[in-house]
Amino acid sequence: MLKFFFMLLFLFFIYFKWWMVYLVSLILFMFILVNSTNLFFSSSIYNFMGIDFLSMSMILLSIWICSLIILASFSLYISKKYNDLFMLNLLFLMVSLVLAFSSLDILYFYIFFEISILPVLLMIMGWGYQPERIQAGLYLVFYTLCVSLPLLLGIFFSYKVFYSFSFMYFYEIDSLILYFLMVLAFLVKMPMFMVHLWLPKAHVEGPVSSSMILAGVMLKLGGYGLLRLMKLLILSSLKVNFLWIVLSLIGGSLISLICLHQMDMKLLIAYSSVVHMALVIGGIMSLTYYGFMGSLILMIGHGLCSSGLFCLINLMYERLGSRSLMVNKGLINLIPNLSLWWFLLLSSNMAAPPSMNLFGEISLMMSIISWSSYTFIFLMLISFFSAGYSLYIFAFSQHGEIFKGVYDFGSINMREYMLLLLHWLPLNLLIFKIDYFFFWM
Repeated sequence: MLKFFFMLLFLFFIYFKWWMVYLVSLILFMFILVNSTNLFFSSSIYNFMGIDFLSMSMILLSIWICSLIILASFSLYISKKYNDLFMLNLLFLMVSLVLAFSSLDILYFYIFFEISILPVLLMIMGWGYQPERIQAGLYLVFYTLCVSLPLLLGIFFSYKVFYSFSFMYFYEIDSLILYFLMVLAFLVKMPMFMVHLWLPKAHVEGPVSSSMILAGVMLKLGGYGLLRLMKLLILSSLKVNFLWIVLSLIGGSLISLICLHQMDMKLLIAYSSVVHMALVIGGIMSLTYYGFMGSLILMIGHGLCSSGLFCLINLMYERLGSRSLMVNKGLINLIPNLSLWWFLLLSSNMAAPPSMNLFGEISLMMSIISWSSYTFIFLMLISFFSAGYSLYIFAFSQHGEIFKGVYDFGSINMREYMLLLLHWLPLNLLIFKIDYFFFWM
């Protein structure tokens, strides 16, 4: 692990170049190769670092999304808009995410969990589009930091009990105070309904890179933290978890309805992320085997799918100068070969086969319905409206009359097709190895 960490560190001395994509991808594949033998147990690699299948899949997702961000942010390279600083920022983010996901100590995990907010904040405030990006950055920081201090107190409380920060020494503690101290930080990060307002703001005001990393990896930090800490909080969870399941399912249904009257395409996909994460929270909080497995599958599927959709929207934004569905109409006449990508990624977003989202949602539905049969009403609504808003954005953007203001329109190049393909392929090919995701516990 240390050799990969140093390899990433030495990348800091290389400026933004197009071949960085290949270099980061090379690190990814070397990482898979070296760790493919010890996927199913935690191997202590360095004092505080270790990997099991959950960490491994999250690290691979982080490196994959970061390499795709370099591909997507080519306009910065062309316009010379502080591209070296951008690259440095992205590498710093990648290192902090890899360290967060491979931490064996909860204190190290907390430190890297918090550090990873900083590069995303810099992306939004430095490379965003509108002046409102300052407000979006403040939303991001204050929502996450207000619940971070309680998490730190919870970590020190657990140290008082176990005399260790290591995940391996944790056992069940029946303490509601500790439960709320620890769980709230991850629920805001997910984000759960009612504490989700920072996410649409951050997505809309930020550049494509911040949207990709937020949807692709940052939301998964919350799910990862919950999966890791349920071992410690299981006795309190049995008493309190129904709150989060009920709140998430009702919130997911309401936000699905909110999606149906959005005019900004980016805002629509941002809200759809909240709906997907509501299902993940429900699955984790049901404390069932299928809930845990389904949440991991859906987190990875959603990371690839949402990131791909943000890329698609950015392609339109770079060419038409607007993300409004009023302007982005009749795209099937303008760029028919991109309509296939719209269809493929939106069908994955509404959990059509053969995407990972389908398997994830089936597992999560099984776990949530086994918790209470009444929940099927909300699950039915969420599934129906998910299909509804996916079809809504497809029908609105692809059909209709072309906006008359579109005179100068650049065609889609090979790099952009490659970017979309690299989102879609793992999302639909990993279904052949879905059994791995059911064996990691």
